Amino acid sequence: MSIFMSGFASLVGHLADLLQPLFQGGATAAAIILFTACVRLAVHPLSRAAARGQKARTKLSPQIAALRKKHSKNPERLQKAIMELHKKEQVSPLAGCLPSLLQIPAFFLMYHLFSSREIGGKPNELLGHSLGAAPLGDRWKDALADGGVFGGAGLVYVALFVIVVAVATFNYRRTKSQMAAMPMPAAGADGQQMPGMGAMTKLMPLLSFATLLTVGVVPLAAALYVVTSTTWTAVERAFLYRDVPAGALATAA
Repeated sequence: MSIFMSGFASLVGHLADLLQPLFQGGATAAAIILFTACVRLAVHPLSRAAARGQKARTKLSPQIAALRKKHSKNPERLQKAIMELHKKEQVSPLAGCLPSLLQIPAFFLMYHLFSSREIGGKPNELLGHSLGAAPLGDRWKDALADGGVFGGAGLVYVALFVIVVAVATFNYRRTKSQMAAMPMPAAGADGQQMPGMGAMTKLMPLLSFATLLTVGVVPLAAALYVVTSTTWTAVERAFLYRDVPAGALATAA
C-alpha cells in the first residue's frame, strides 16, 4: 500500500510540474482537477453503456407494468419474470451503478493522499501545496479557524460551495421535473405503493445537496475531486439523456 501511495503521489506531483507554467501556485490543484477529468473520461464508456441500458429499461416499462399486474399476487414469480425479460432484452439492471462504483477507489486515494503526513516513510510534500490561501490538506474547519468564512482560505470554500449549490440546483430541477412527470407511484408486486417510496420520492431531488456536507468535511484536495466529478456527472447526464422525455427515467427506475 505504501509503494502504491508513493506512486500515486509521484503521479500527482508530475502532473503539477507539467501544469506549473500555466497555473503557478495552483498547479497541484489543477493537477487534481485534471486527474479527476481523466478518471471520468476513462469511465465515460461505462456511463454511455449505462445510459443505453436505462433507455432500454424505459422502453420495457409497459411490459414490466403488465407483468406486475399479471403476477400481482406472486412476488417470486414477478421477480423471475422481470429477470427473464431483462435477460431476453439483454438489459442489466445494475449497469447504471458501475460508473459510480469505479470512482470510489480514486476518491479514497485522493482522500488518503492528502490526509497522510507521511508517504512511503517520507514527509508528504503535497501537503505544502495550496489553492489560493487554502492548503490542499486542510478542511473547512481549518479555514474557519484561520480567518473565518470570508478569510483567504474561507473564500476558496465559498467558491466551491457556490459551484456545488449551482450543480445541485440544476440536478434538483431536473429530478423534480422527472418525478412530477411520473404517471403513478412505483408499485410493488401486489400493486400497492412500495414501502418508503413516498419518502424516497420527496428525498431524491435533494440528494445532490448532500455534496455540500462532503466538501465541508474532507481535505480540500478530495473536495476538489468531488466538486469536479459532481459537475462532470451533471453535464454528462444532461448530454446522455437529452433525448429522453422528462419523467421517463424516473418511471423506469
